[in-house]
Order: sequence, then structure tokens, then C-alpha cells
Amino acid sequence: MDGVMELPMKAGTNMKVAGKTVYVFVLLSITMVMTLAGNNIVMTVGNSSILTCPFKGQISMLTWTITPKVGCPCALVYRIDTNMTHRTNCSDNINWTFRAGLAPALAIRQVEIAQEGNYSCEAASTDGNFHMMYSLTVLAPPRLSLYCDEQGSPVCKAVAGKPPAQLSWVPESSSTAEEKHQDNGTVTVLSKFTACSTNVTSVTTCMVSHPAGNWSQSIACCPSKKTSFFLHAGIITCVLIIITLLAAIYCFKLHSDRPCHKTKPSEIAPIHSQQLKRSKYESAISQDDTMEVEPYTTYVQKENVIYNSVSDLTVGQNLPQDLCPET
Repeated sequence: MDGVMELPMKAGTNMKVAGKTVYVFVLLSITMVMTLAGNNIVMTVGNSSILTCPFKGQISMLTWTITPKVGCPCALVYRIDTNMTHRTNCSDNINWTFRAGLAPALAIRQVEIAQEGNYSCEAASTDGNFHMMYSLTVLAPPRLSLYCDEQGSPVCKAVAGKPPAQLSWVPESSSTAEEKHQDNGTVTVLSKFTACSTNVTSVTTCMVSHPAGNWSQSIACCPSKKTSFFLHAGIITCVLIIITLLAAIYCFKLHSDRPCHKTKPSEIAPIHSQQLKRSKYESAISQDDTMEVEPYTTYVQKENVIYNSVSDLTVGQNLPQDLCPET
């Protein structure tokens, strides 16, 4: 009977041990999940906050490790037994804060964008080691700027916001916003009002939506008459230049496609060949006539020379002409 009674007692003891084991495992799992997930903290640039590290028992040392998204990590260590603090690569606005009856905590004063990142603490106490991690997100509210451009159109600008601001117009506009990213993680958003109607003298309102707050501002812009005149004149000039170029190109192509001669080549060729043959024939006849006339001309010239010589001789001797010798 004693052996029979011992079996249920051992089984109950084993069940209690197994239950405690499962309970410890669940606690460890929850602690690990909390350590990995951490707590999300959202702060606005210039604000302050205090981060605490939970623990049990009598604390002996407390350590904070800060890992920013940009830059080198920093660490703060505080030893309770010696009342000594140590810091490495930490900004002046991050330091210990001591409160009466409470454990030391981490104070962040006038937070900056560069201090966005993970903040983890580790506390060593008589009951063990305790961990906690915070994920810090820093918001930068944009600076609203609303003005009229050279064409007289309203322009809304949300400068250096983090995250980017959302812009909208009243009355509704069909314009799209442009984003310009800065090196420090902020974004400037610009939107130009495009009126859906011709009533451009009405008051327009720019509305800015951001996690750090909402803002709105109104303005009334008048279109610039000088700018509109030059704009229309430029458009008309460009249209006239294009039309002139197209007309010149069309005329050039039209004249280049036409033949060079106005009359038909088939009618000109026979007439030209007949005229050429006729001119050759007339030149040949004139040459023959010249050759026939040349002997007679030579003979006449010789007779004239002889006659002149006899006349000169008669005159020189003063002879009467009836006494001249016959030739």
C-alpha cells in the first residue's frame, strides 16, 4: 500500500515541476519579445522626455546604450555602490536625472533629429538582470510658407518637415506636390495652385497636415498683366515662326519637283539641229565665194601697181601724156 501511495505523490510533484518550467519559459519568451519589440516613443524636435529602466530588488549598476540611426553609439554607466557615473560619446542634452525615492533615469532635453534611434537599458540588481529597449522617433514640424509667384499664382511650401507634410488647397486644385529631400532626413514639399476655373482673384487657402500638427494659411493673388502679355506675345510669335518655316519648306519642295525647261525638249532639238546644219552650209558657200574672188582681186591689184608706176615716171619726166609709150 505504501508503494501504491508513493506513485500518485511523485506524479503530482512532477506535474508541479513541469508547470513551473512552462511558466518560466513563458516569462522568458515574453521578456525576449518585449526586449526585441521594445516601446515606441514619438517626440517632436525641441521637446524633452525621461526614460526609466524597470527592475526588482536592490540595484547595484545601471547602464544605458544609445544607438542612433546616424552617427556613433553612446553609453552611460552608473554604479550605486561607488556613486560614480561614466559617459562615452553622448551629447550634452542626454544625461542622468536623479529623483528622490526613485532610481536614476535617462533625461533627454530638447531632442534633435540626430538623436533618433534605439535606447536600451540594463539594470543589475539582487534579483537578477533586467532589460528594456525604447525606439525613439523624432518629428520635425514643417515651416509653412505661402506666397504669389511671378505669374500671380499661389505657391505653398512646407519646409523641412519629417515626415513629409501633406498639402491641400481650398478651393480644390489639380496641382501635384514636389518633394525635395535634405541630408538631415527632412523633406520640403512645394505645391503650386492650379485653378480649375477662371476666377483667379478669389482667396485661396493652403492646408498642411503633419503628425506634429495641422496648419492653414490664406492668400489672394492677382495675375500679372505684364507677364501675361509677354506670355501671349511669345506664344503668338512662336506660332508665326513655325508657320513661316513650314511655308518655306513647302515652297522649296514644290519648286524642286518641277522641270528646269518650260518647253518640251523634243520640239527644240530638231529646230536647233536644222539651224546648225544651215549655218554650216552658209559658211561653206561663203568660203567658196571668197576663194573664187581672190584671183581676180590679185590680178586687179597688180594692174593698178603697173599703172601707177608708169604714171609716176611720166610725171617725173614732164612728158605729155600722148607721148607716153604704150604698154
